Amino acid sequence: MSPPLPGPDADRNALGSSTSPYLRQHADNPVHWQEWGDDAFATARRRDVPVLLSIGYAACHWCHVMAHESFEDSRIASLMNENFVCIKVDREERPDIDAIYMNATVSMTGQGGWPMTSFLTPEGRPFYCGTYFPPTRRGGMPGFDEILAAISTTWTERRDEVDRVGEAVAQNLTAATSGLPDATVVLDDDLLRRSVHLLADEEDAANGGFGDAPKFPPSAHLEALLRVHEHLRDDDSLAMARRAATAMAHGGIYDQLAGGFARYAVDSAWVVPHFEKMLYDNALLLRFYAHLARATGDPTATRVTREIVSFLRSDLSVAGGFASSLDADADGVEGSTYVWTPDQLVAVLGVEDGRWAADLYGVTADGTFEHGTSTLRRHVTGPGHPEDPERTERVRSLLLAARAERVQPARDDKVVTAWNALAVTALAEAGTALDERDWVLTAADVVDGLLDRHVVDGRVRRSSLGGVVGAPDGVLEDHAALVTALFAVHQATGVERYRSAGLDLLDTTIAEFGDPQVAGSWFDTRSDATGLITRPRDPMDGATPSGGALLAEALLIASTLADGARAGRYLGLADESLGRAAVVIERAPRAAGHWLAVAAARRMGPLHLTATSPTLLSAARALAPGGAVITESSAAAESAGQPTDTVMVCRETTCSLPVGSVDDLRALLEAR
Repeated sequence: MSPPLPGPDADRNALGSSTSPYLRQHADNPVHWQEWGDDAFATARRRDVPVLLSIGYAACHWCHVMAHESFEDSRIASLMNENFVCIKVDREERPDIDAIYMNATVSMTGQGGWPMTSFLTPEGRPFYCGTYFPPTRRGGMPGFDEILAAISTTWTERRDEVDRVGEAVAQNLTAATSGLPDATVVLDDDLLRRSVHLLADEEDAANGGFGDAPKFPPSAHLEALLRVHEHLRDDDSLAMARRAATAMAHGGIYDQLAGGFARYAVDSAWVVPHFEKMLYDNALLLRFYAHLARATGDPTATRVTREIVSFLRSDLSVAGGFASSLDADADGVEGSTYVWTPDQLVAVLGVEDGRWAADLYGVTADGTFEHGTSTLRRHVTGPGHPEDPERTERVRSLLLAARAERVQPARDDKVVTAWNALAVTALAEAGTALDERDWVLTAADVVDGLLDRHVVDGRVRRSSLGGVVGAPDGVLEDHAALVTALFAVHQATGVERYRSAGLDLLDTTIAEFGDPQVAGSWFDTRSDATGLITRPRDPMDGATPSGGALLAEALLIASTLADGARAGRYLGLADESLGRAAVVIERAPRAAGHWLAVAAARRMGPLHLTATSPTLLSAARALAPGGAVITESSAAAESAGQPTDTVMVCRETTCSLPVGSVDDLRALLEAR
């Protein structure tokens, strides 16, 4: 039986006007790609063909490979167009769609990744899933052309089998979104200790971080370990955090010339990165390194904090905020912008400085990457590597200028609400921690842009491109991260409108994302979201904190910034959320880094420090533990009948008497 021909509404590639740079990368493919929407699925029903769903993102190396090998091939494109309605999705623009079909892919194949390739019924039910496929059979992997032919045959000859599989998978996906069970684990200090002990069991003490290769920066876990240390005076937690922080800062995963972290390392010692750089990684790591610098005065943490800020401003700054990512490839070659040989160093620096730089950065004749090239690492100073800041800076500047002449990786200029909000929080907190007012002003500018462009008729949108906001609504992480960002800028500037906007958005978030049957349980999409086969709800932290963990943080902060019954409601919902997540914190802390950080902040208070002078405000910012809320007020001390140059520490609803010196404040915090 011949497959139906494409209809007039699906006989062309429709990605040219997308607000996603990833989709635009595929606008010239001979594949008749459609964007996700009712029209595409209606076309599949009318033609009686399956949907071929391809999900990826702009910085994804293997997404580019599959595009070049298959989607740009006219023969394979013809098979796709004749037998399927082809839909392309940017996972960064539609994390809700990605979550559903990634769960399906993992359940069917035991693993996931991008590009993700799923075949769906016209009702959106997945019946066959995979990731990357070569264009033709290779190394035991079936070719994409074989997959397309087999799926088409199955669709026409064994439709009942397709329907059974699709229905069963859809039911399993719905069952998997039931949320966390009622609280069975007590959220106390012992829980924090047990979670830290489990993390210690998985630590790679020799190299820093957790687990084996590939190794990802454990951003949320590092912040959590620092907070646990500050709360419990647990030196082991601090040691774990510092080992990872130092190893990553000296490794090839960190850009030793321009700052900024790559997505992950392919080895356990952080030597060779997967070269893409993501905004969310650098926002989360900026927050941690700034807090580590504040808490310990560590010079490496201070340097990295400043360099990440510089990277965000120089490499990711776009109109309206920060771009999503830098590509892993440059002109189709992974890492070519960043790697060096000894001869290349000598050519730029001369013989003496070139050899010195090769030793400093670990560039060898054999190389640490491909074709005799090396990533740049930073040797720890000591015998044989004396500190020489002036020479290091001169060499760094010359190499960076030479690197700028190379082909540069592409940038995804999409401004994602959640990731920009994470960057805002990090910049505001780093600016106050290191007394860099200009960073706070940058944070305020970005959050103003989000409010102006990404909140449309009271609804938060997911992303924009070139100042044009996209159609997809924001998900839970967008709302929750934006609330915390508004609170962070309020604390850093004292401007009331940020607090007010944050509280109003928080109320909307509670109403639109809360499970009406279960207090403290949150869906990842709005209550009026349509077009999905299930309403996703994933409480586990991944590359970024889960929406639920971000909302718990927002609720905890709001409980100190709101008044009366409103504050009590927020704290109650935070406790309900943390209570449900306690079982994950205890049993799977690797999937609960941000939950652990919020739990530590809850066990410390929540703490709220209110200062009435710039001097004591600065002291509060320097001395208070991570997760504490710090605001300036001229009324707090006066209302208590005390001198106006004071600071007061409140833990939940109990406040200290105002004190008037830094030493007294330090004593108050140490006596918690």
